[in-house]
Amino acid sequence: MACSASGCESNCYKTQQEEDEDVKDNNNYKSISTNTRNNNSNSNLCLKCKANQPISSNTNGGGDDARFCADCFRGNLFGKFRFAVTSNAMISPTDNVLVAFSGGPSSRVALQFVHEMHNKAQKNFDASRDRSLPVFGVGVAFVDESSVYSVPSGEVENAIEDIRLIVEDLAPPTKELHVVPIESVYSSDSGDGRGRLNQLLEAVPDATGKEDLLLHMRMLALQKVASEKGYNRLVLGSCISRIACHVITATVKGQGYSLPADIQYVDARWEIPVLLPLRDCLARELTMLCRLDGLKTVELMRSPSTGINGLVSSFVTLLQEENPSRECTIVRTAGKLIPFHFNGIQEINDSKVSLETRRRLKRYNLKPNESFSSESFCFICNSPLSRSDLLSLKNFEDHKTSSVCCLSCQFQILPEGPSSINQFFTLFPRQLAARAKHDDLDHYSVLREQIQDCLLSEGEDET
Repeated sequence: MACSASGCESNCYKTQQEEDEDVKDNNNYKSISTNTRNNNSNSNLCLKCKANQPISSNTNGGGDDARFCADCFRGNLFGKFRFAVTSNAMISPTDNVLVAFSGGPSSRVALQFVHEMHNKAQKNFDASRDRSLPVFGVGVAFVDESSVYSVPSGEVENAIEDIRLIVEDLAPPTKELHVVPIESVYSSDSGDGRGRLNQLLEAVPDATGKEDLLLHMRMLALQKVASEKGYNRLVLGSCISRIACHVITATVKGQGYSLPADIQYVDARWEIPVLLPLRDCLARELTMLCRLDGLKTVELMRSPSTGINGLVSSFVTLLQEENPSRECTIVRTAGKLIPFHFNGIQEINDSKVSLETRRRLKRYNLKPNESFSSESFCFICNSPLSRSDLLSLKNFEDHKTSSVCCLSCQFQILPEGPSSINQFFTLFPRQLAARAKHDDLDHYSVLREQIQDCLLSEGEDET
C-alpha cells in the first residue's frame, strides 16, 4: 500500500506491477551494459586469434598492426609471401635463387622469408627417406654503389661487414654473399670501370634520367653476378609502396605501354627472371616486422631523389598519410592492365614437382594478351616497345642507336646532338652496346613496310 507522504524516497508509493516493471527494465539495462562491455573487449582483441591484444591501438592507420597481434601479424605477412611464391611458380626445388639485399626493411624481410622457406625445405629433405626432392639454393647479393655516391669509405666497409654478419647469422643451410661493385657492369678488360661509369652519369643532362640510368645499371650488375654464379632466379624486395611510386612515375614519363611489365610478380624478359614476392605488402608493415622480430637493417646515407622521382615519392607519401589505402588502390588499379607473355614462369612439367603444386600453378597462371608486341625492347631500360614508339622515334634512318631506345630514355637520358650521342655510346657497358647492335634497323624496316599503307606522307594532314 502506498503512503501519502510527499517527502518519502523509499518508493513505497509504487504498486507491485510498477515494481516488477522496474526490475525488468533494470535487468535489461544490465544485460545491454554487459553485452556492450563484452563487445568492446572483443573489439580490442586480435581479429584472427581473438586472444591477444593487437600490436597498435591506432585504428586510423589502416594497417594490419591495429587488427592483429604480433604472431598473427607476422603469419599474415608470411602468408602473402608464400602465396605469391607458390601461385606464380617463383621457386621450384631445382632452382638457385639470388636475393638482392640493399639493407633496408623490404629486402631484409625478403631475405628472411626466403631463408625460412629454404630452411623448411632442407628439414623436409633431411627427414625424407629417399631424398628424391632436391633443395633449392640461395645466395645474397649486395650492390656497392660507393663509386657513385659520396659515402665515406669507412661507412661502406662497416655496412658490408654488418651485411656479412646478417647473412652468416642465418641458420643453416649457409648462403653465399656476393658484394657487387656497380661498376662491375663493365668488363674487366674495359679499363677503369668506375671512371667510365661516372663519365656516363655526368653526360646525362636530366636529373631524373641520371637516377633512372643508375637504376638500370644496378639491375645489370645483379643480372651479371646472377648469370656468372649460376643463379636462375633473382628476388627483389619491391613492395606495394615502391610499386605505387613506380606506377605514377612511369605514367608521367610516358611509359604506359611498358608499365604492365614492371608491376607483376614475375618478370622473365631478363636473362635471369626477376621475382617480386612482397608485391602485396606495405612498406610500413615490413618495417614493423623488422622491429618486432629484431631483424637488423643497414642504411647507407644517400642523396635524396630529385626530379620526377622525388616529387612522386613525396606525393604518394602525402596521399598515404591522408588515406592509408591509397598505395594499395594505385597498385590494384594498375594491376588491371594486361600483362605481357614474359610476366610468368613457364609451366612446370618436372616429375619431381608434386601434382598438387603443378595444379595450383596452372590455376593461377596469367592469361597475357599475345597480341602485344614484345619482340623489341629499349636497349637501355629493357622496356618493351610499342609500334607507335618505333615509328615516332626521331632520326629513324640517321641514327641507328636512337632507333632502339624508348621515348622516355631518349628524352631523359640521351644527350642532344649526333656528336654527343656518339660520344655517349662509347661510355656504355659492353652488354648495352651489344644489345643496341643486336637490334638493327632491319626489323624496324620490315615493320614499317608492313604498315606503310597506314602511314601519312610528309606534309599530309591527319584530317
